[in-house]
Amino acid sequence: MSVESEAFAAGAEIPSEYTCEGRDISPPLRWSGVPAAAKSLVLIETDPDAPDPAAPKTTFTHWIVVDLPPTDGSLPAGVTPDRLPAGAREGTNDFKRVGYGGPCPPIGRHRYFHSLYALDTTLPSPQAPTRAELEQAMSGHVIAKAELMGTYQKQKPQ
Repeated sequence: MSVESEAFAAGAEIPSEYTCEGRDISPPLRWSGVPAAAKSLVLIETDPDAPDPAAPKTTFTHWIVVDLPPTDGSLPAGVTPDRLPAGAREGTNDFKRVGYGGPCPPIGRHRYFHSLYALDTTLPSPQAPTRAELEQAMSGHVIAKAELMGTYQKQKPQ
């Protein structure tokens, strides 16, 4: 299974359009190689370098999408709840809101992981689960995982 974006290559910088310094919209993503046994997919975007890459203290959750169809597929840039695939829903990020919250590192260059999980079930998790709730519900059900990592550092004032 693999996940990629037309907006940035693996390991490359995420364009500012998808960050708090730009339009703060979700990047386009596409995935392939989903196992035939998958019943649903989950997407979680995290930053393990928060708040400072030199002394990380937490993994910050930027985006959660639950119950994506278990097929090769994609999400367009700036996807909104009404444009998610049928049955899919967004979770609660660490900004304490449902939906996408783009990279906005307070200091240094951070890494952002877009992790796609193939599950052997659909999840009876809450309507807008947090990452902790979702990870508990996913436990024992992950049959494949793919990641796309991009980086971002705020532009220095001119």
